[in-house]
Amino acid sequence: MTNALRLACVGAGYFSQFHLGSWARIKDVEVVGVADTQISAAQATGCPAYSDTGEMIQRTSPDILDIILPPAAQAATINTALEAGVKTIICQKPFCTSLEQAKEAAARAAHAQARLIVHENFRFMPWYRAIKAEIARGGIGDVHQAVFRLRPGDGQGPDAYLDRQPYFQKMPAFLVHETAVHWIDTFRFLFGDPVSVYADLRRLNPVIAGEDAGYIIFEHKGGIRSVFDGNRHLDHASDNLRRTMGEALIEGTGGTLSLFGDGRVEKRVFGSAETTLLLPPDRWDGFGGDCVHALQTHVVAGLRGSGMFENEAEEYCKVIRIRDAIYRSAQEGAKVLVT
Repeated sequence: MTNALRLACVGAGYFSQFHLGSWARIKDVEVVGVADTQISAAQATGCPAYSDTGEMIQRTSPDILDIILPPAAQAATINTALEAGVKTIICQKPFCTSLEQAKEAAARAAHAQARLIVHENFRFMPWYRAIKAEIARGGIGDVHQAVFRLRPGDGQGPDAYLDRQPYFQKMPAFLVHETAVHWIDTFRFLFGDPVSVYADLRRLNPVIAGEDAGYIIFEHKGGIRSVFDGNRHLDHASDNLRRTMGEALIEGTGGTLSLFGDGRVEKRVFGSAETTLLLPPDRWDGFGGDCVHALQTHVVAGLRGSGMFENEAEEYCKVIRIRDAIYRSAQEGAKVLVT
């Protein structure tokens, strides 16, 4: 594969299937290795398998390292890659274990003149791209407010999350840290950075360690308000509850945009009862409207000189700062300014 970018992955857990499935479809990329501490998991991918990340990097000399690991393992892996001279690193979210650790990782990458990109893929879902485009062209006038209702229906009972990502049960900070963080970034993408947050969080399932339901109100510059209304116990109308994971409503002076569980986006003009279809239902069988592929294609295009990169680590630290403000608001029972 002439002039292909050499790509290696670290982590062969549940979500790696979506990363590897996407990389296999990008003609400018050659997967040269997968590392996992459980060598059998790496071997199961069908790619050259390694049990040690450093050895894999030394043997394969990747142009890109894709880190598909939980937060506790990310910083050390990033350091290993930087010390080995890797110049482009993609790292899964949640990104690192704290704001301080994330800022340090971003600083180390900058010092090494390496690019560190957070794999935050929800903003790349086709419905959010369509909503962003409609807002940008003034299709619903001045946006006043928005709400997303998270309803994946996977949080009930003693076996919640065990079939897919069992470590969810042990996370002391769950709904916001693992899930709502997607919409922190998506709301930033759609409406700009929030200036304040207010959160009311709760735990409904006693078998898990962290919160699994709650409300978060974001105040954005210009007076826009967005609401994340999350409850992992409840569902929504969809043939695939993990496609959109819920429903959204974005309201402006000129109309309203509605996101449904099948991925379609409809627009209703202010004063009218009629709706028009902006985006048809999603037909992708995999995860989230093929957003993983959209993100990874975006990174490759950027490396080839086409366009700017979204979600570089230094910028993504804003998401972590907002997340921390949300938890502080829930603890204090008060609106908290995002600084």
